[in-house]
Amino acid sequence: MKIIIATIKQWNVERAIKLQERYKQTHEIRVYTRKEELTYDNICDFNPDYILLPHWSYYVPREITEAWECVVFHMTDLPYGRGGSPLQNLIVRGHRETKVSAIKVTATLDGGPVYMKKPLSLEGSATEIFERCAELIFNEMIPCFLEGGLEPKPQEGEPVVFKRRKPEDSEITPDMDIVKVYDYIRMLDAEGYPRAFIDYGAYRLHFEAATLDETGDTLEARVIFQKREAERPDEE
Repeated sequence: MKIIIATIKQWNVERAIKLQERYKQTHEIRVYTRKEELTYDNICDFNPDYILLPHWSYYVPREITEAWECVVFHMTDLPYGRGGSPLQNLIVRGHRETKVSAIKVTATLDGGPVYMKKPLSLEGSATEIFERCAELIFNEMIPCFLEGGLEPKPQEGEPVVFKRRKPEDSEITPDMDIVKVYDYIRMLDAEGYPRAFIDYGAYRLHFEAATLDETGDTLEARVIFQKREAERPDEE
């Protein structure tokens, strides 16, 4: 079998390369880590059975998704949680576990038929969760695609759509209890994500590496003071 794995996060890239090595005698696997690699011409030259997209943040042109079987791995029990920022949206809603859904890419965002779902704990920092998710995808889910014969089934139930979160949504506010503050810090503590913050005078305080004691009364975290940029007058 021939597959392309396109991913940009380090926790996935490392595992993709290991998978490529593990199956080099039986399967042809290409690993793309840059947007410029995932082009129609490159794919046409290789003509894969699947294009697998674990944590690929770039738009995939329709000419590609219509010509080859493209698969995304979404961190919700679809159709619940279609849309952006699934991890953060799950945690702010109080979820402690979820499922990773492997779905076929279609014209409907996160609305394609489902190949499989696997349970995933949402405990720990975002980095820990993404690492755990990567282990699941590369050790349990992708090998199923390499075995072949998977038939996706339509999603069942009423869709719940998540809105992609913005950096300003990461602010810790006075009304939050200590558990929510902990959740805000941990859910953003990963490569490429804007940290939870508090504005204090001329500084923006960014928080990471949070721990909550067993009583739930004391939170410890690393804080980074960053000078806030002065507001610029509107340009004409």
